[in-house]
Amino acid sequence: MTMLSLGLLFGAVTLLFMFSGAPISFALGSVAVLFMYLFMPASSLNTVTQNVYEEMASITLLSIPLFILKGAAIGRSRAGQDLYAAMHVWMGRIPGGLGIANVFACALFAAMAGSSPATCSAIGSAGIPEMRKRGYSPGFAAGIIAAGGTLGILLPPSITMILYAVAAEQSLGRLFLAGIFPGMLLVGLFAVYAALRYRKEHRLAKAEFERSGTASALLLNETFTNRQKFEMLPRVVPFVLLLIGVMVALYGGFATPSETAGLGALLALLLIATIYGVWRPRDVAPILTATLRESTMLMMIIGMSLLFSYVMSFLHISQSTAEWVVGMHWSKWVLLAAILLMVILLGFFLPPVSIILMTAPIILPPLKAAGFDLIWFGVLMTIVMEAGLIHPPVGLNIFVIKNIAPDIALGDIIWGVLPFVLLMFLAVFLICVFPGIATALPDAVMGLAAVR
Repeated sequence: MTMLSLGLLFGAVTLLFMFSGAPISFALGSVAVLFMYLFMPASSLNTVTQNVYEEMASITLLSIPLFILKGAAIGRSRAGQDLYAAMHVWMGRIPGGLGIANVFACALFAAMAGSSPATCSAIGSAGIPEMRKRGYSPGFAAGIIAAGGTLGILLPPSITMILYAVAAEQSLGRLFLAGIFPGMLLVGLFAVYAALRYRKEHRLAKAEFERSGTASALLLNETFTNRQKFEMLPRVVPFVLLLIGVMVALYGGFATPSETAGLGALLALLLIATIYGVWRPRDVAPILTATLRESTMLMMIIGMSLLFSYVMSFLHISQSTAEWVVGMHWSKWVLLAAILLMVILLGFFLPPVSIILMTAPIILPPLKAAGFDLIWFGVLMTIVMEAGLIHPPVGLNIFVIKNIAPDIALGDIIWGVLPFVLLMFLAVFLICVFPGIATALPDAVMGLAAVR
């Protein structure tokens, strides 16, 4: 069988298993084992367990369950609601301040929890009802939370970036740093859009009031006293200090990513025990159960995806595909556009974890040969995968929002998130034109990269 035929067969069987409805980890593992049986030495089947273990035996991957524990501790307490409430109180006087407060609350919570669904659930459960009560349209309110939740895979600690660092063999510290300025750029773009959209809805509400006398809640002015503002700080400041402390420990060279994850998880548990009284076994059990469930699911996907990539490499499918792409002699920017388009299409059906581990052996060698900085590309890829979390047909965050706000029509949610998808693509364009947005901070903190 020719390499082309083998590659096409491998791709077709993978799609068949993916669309069969089987869990992603089992689909990828089944394809890998099937092709090991058909096209690799018989003895290779005896090493499946060993291969999966060796692929997962990375000290960097150890940080994933610990970051998940930290996120579960924060997400299953009232930290998210308190963070949102504090932002609302402090930004209440700004036009559109409630929407902007939700964007900022999502960003801060994402930076503490490192999980997109957790951010949507924690902030959205409080933020969406409050925005709708104050006159925000359902789609607009849903779009703010769904898009804000995607920041969980860009702002450190990001589980998606951890996996990319492993797959691309890049420095996790540099990658985390590279995501900070692009994350702030997206926060800024989301906040500006929230303010502009609020002004539009406020103008329409005012026109409706003048026409029919029907007053919208958008026309009501809400103010808070300084006492109310400062009363919110004691519940929020400790978690912000936790975020700062974890960042200092990681980037100051005081701890490795795994040690930082363990420290962050321990401190998060101590904070929720101190502030919210979550210390009894019956209170902590749901946090540990959620951590175990999500970690097991994620590690299964990682293990099977890495076995899948190992089989592709052994059969020279990934190498041949990479050589074919290089042999096309596309310009570097056409190559980048084609790869990002492929990531967008995969995002219609697959979560970011699977996209990274399945495509890394194929797309990274041509990009490196074209002279692209793989840290910089990791940021671009993460933003594109962020968009995949809020565009149909899969759009994980869309369904998270639908779960916490079931009375909002799915069509309204989709139309509400589309402007934020366009803003993400604008951010990708800006980072391509001004690569320093992603590379300046890691270069300043950790020195210039050896290869750029």
